[in-house]
Amino acid sequence: MSSSARADGAVEFQFHDRDYQSGTALSGMWLFLSSELLFFGGLFLCWACYRIEYASAFAAATRETEFAIGTLNTVILLTSSFAFACAVHFARSGNNRRVVQLSAATALLGTLFFGLKLLEWSKDIAAGNVPGAHFRTPGQAGGEQLFWVFYWIGTGLHIAHLSVGIGLVGWIAWRARREAFGPGRATPVEIVGLYWSFVDMMWLILYPLIYLAGRSA
Repeated sequence: MSSSARADGAVEFQFHDRDYQSGTALSGMWLFLSSELLFFGGLFLCWACYRIEYASAFAAATRETEFAIGTLNTVILLTSSFAFACAVHFARSGNNRRVVQLSAATALLGTLFFGLKLLEWSKDIAAGNVPGAHFRTPGQAGGEQLFWVFYWIGTGLHIAHLSVGIGLVGWIAWRARREAFGPGRATPVEIVGLYWSFVDMMWLILYPLIYLAGRSA
């Protein structure tokens, strides 16, 4: 986390006042998330184009995904986002005890998501849903293999971002235990909240692409 978003509320020498410092830090996070959106957007666009090109193969592959785990993980991630949104609210009012509790709950839910994703991946591997020579139907179903290429790339990138988010949320909980946040001193929590919401948003795009599109076809 940049020193420009110091949780102790001190104003760095390059800023005129605390509001300018806070606004700059938030703008920096928005700029970073915009670049991430461009990156993920290219992946999602390619995924959508190939789904149109190989509609039946992608639909068949979708029916092989772990719908129950994916849906449960969606509920978990939405709940975690609500919890951290509440943490942002309490950070602004200076209720650090609530920030600790809600940040810990968010990190726990994120870890649960991570664990369920590992379980899902193990099931996918056991079912032979890994592109390559050992794919469950080698030599055929090229469109299905392409679906799983996107699946592994998309979920892998998402888990990587989620892992960073869990670490950041844990850092917020640690700072809150030291009574670091209050009115005018909640910028770090707001920044982490933006990042966590971005992780949530990316999953809400991945979820229908992986588990819903073509399932009933």
